[in-house]
This record gives sequence, structure tokens and C-alpha cells, in this order.
Amino acid sequence: MNALIIAAHDGQQLDPATACAVTAARPLAANGRIDILVVGHDTAAVAAQAAALVGVASVRVADSPALGAPNAETLARQITAVAAGYAWVLAAHNLQARAALPRAAALAGAAYLSDVVRTAADALERPAYAGAVVTRVRPLAAATFLTVRASAFPAAAAASAPAPIEAVAAVEADARTRILGSEGGASTRPDLSRARIVVAGGRGVGSAENMAKVEALADHLGAAVGASRAAVDAGFAPNAVQIGQTGKVVAPDLYLALGISGAIQHLAGIKDAKCIVAINKDPDAPIFQIADYGIVGDLFEALPVLQAQLAAAAA
Repeated sequence: MNALIIAAHDGQQLDPATACAVTAARPLAANGRIDILVVGHDTAAVAAQAAALVGVASVRVADSPALGAPNAETLARQITAVAAGYAWVLAAHNLQARAALPRAAALAGAAYLSDVVRTAADALERPAYAGAVVTRVRPLAAATFLTVRASAFPAAAAASAPAPIEAVAAVEADARTRILGSEGGASTRPDLSRARIVVAGGRGVGSAENMAKVEALADHLGAAVGASRAAVDAGFAPNAVQIGQTGKVVAPDLYLALGISGAIQHLAGIKDAKCIVAINKDPDAPIFQIADYGIVGDLFEALPVLQAQLAAAAA
């Protein structure tokens, strides 16, 4: 059974999440091939990076000036145009894939599943009810389109020899919507979705000024900064660093939760963290139910002590 992976990229760099999608595809295509589809314009560098991943049989490139920044409708058309012969079509669970793959599945008459965290020949697993349960699903359709949680799968390694790259016909762009541009905030901190250490603040931080103390701790540890939805809604942090069901999913080696009570929607975004350390003055805060280490106390009394001890350890 063959699998097709939709490459995530910015036009020049392949998103590392695509390498994780290759790993996710392996159990599904155990007796078939894994191909990668690159859609865009002037994407030779992206295609070369995709071809260098272990397990990839070929890279298929749909290149056209009209596909430079495809909207969801255009990407869905392109996926449908090349999806014949593939039992599985996968993409990393990002904003673009969440918009395009359901459309493509509808056009192809295929099944669709989102945020899959485990792939196997007999069933797929995905969280439900904000991560409170994990469901096992066996697709019955001839083809299944799915997005996979990149943090749940290790990245595919580099291959000793690149896979062949071939061109496919580009579809006509859907002009009903148009992407006007994109903005990215410049930061020297690690990417939140892939950081080894994440320091996150919640409602208990109290203000944007106090959030700067959380950021200072993150910078000392070389960590990414995150926030709960309550902190974002209160204006303490930008929406781009929100973690949880309606934000980003993280899987760091260490997650520091500062002033975060631990609503189920937030816990859905951190369940894959290897070690969770929580500081909260409420001993009954739900975060303590999943934390590996917990400190019950005032955040602004504990934080200076923590920073002092870290400075002493580094000396």
C-alpha cells in the first residue's frame, strides 16, 4: 500500500515535521512505497532536501508560478490530482494541512483523520475529548487522508543516496481566495514546537511585565517561551506562543509550567513532554496531577530562588 506525504515548506527550507511524517508513513506502507509531493514555485532546494530522507522512494514536484503560495483550495486540487494509486496521504498537522487535506479527501471520496499520534497497519490512534482519551480507528475507505502530530514520531534520518525527483503537472490555481502575505516574528529563541526545553507562563503570572521574568528564565536555559490560553487572552503573551488544544502541541524534554493551573485544553498540548515541572500556589491545581515535580507556593518567591540556584550551578 503506497503512501504520499505532502511536504511542508516555506519555499526554501523543508519543514522538519515532514521527516516525522515519513516515519509515520512507514508502518502504513510496509509493502509499498513512500513518495513526497512538493507543491510551489522554484522549490528545487526543498525537493532536494525531501529526496535526502531515508525511506523516500521518489519526490514528485508540482511547480508553477501560480502555486508559489497555494491556498487551501488550490493545494487540495493538486493533492487530488496526484493521489490516485495511494492508499494513504499524510501531512504534518499544521495550519495548511488542516485546511487542505479535508477538502482533498472530500474531492477524492476518501476518509479523513486529523492529529494521528500512532500509525499501524491494523489501526490508527488519535486523541479525542481534548486528549482525555485516545481512540483507535480502522479506516474502511479505499484511501485515507490524515494529518500526523510531528512530535509523536522521530524524524527520518538522512539517506546515503537521494531519491529521484520527477515533475508532475500543476493544476490551475483556485482564484476564489488569495494569500496576501505572511508575517513571522523574528526571535533568537528555539522554535516552540521543537524545543528541548519550554518555559511557559499562565494566568498566575499576573501581567505582561511579569511575563518578562518568565522569558528571562527561558533565555537563561536556552529554552522556548510558551503560554496558556488564559495568559494569551489576558494579553501577557502573543497568540503565537499559545500551547494547548487551540494552540501548539509541544513535546520537550523539560516543560516548566509557571502559574498554570492546567485546564484540560492546556494539558492536551503538553502530554508528550518527558518531564513536567509545575509551580502554582493552588495545591489542587490540575497541573499537579500530571507533573513529575511540583512546587506549591508563590511563583514570585520560587522563581528568584530557582534562578539563583541555576546561576550557582552554572558558575
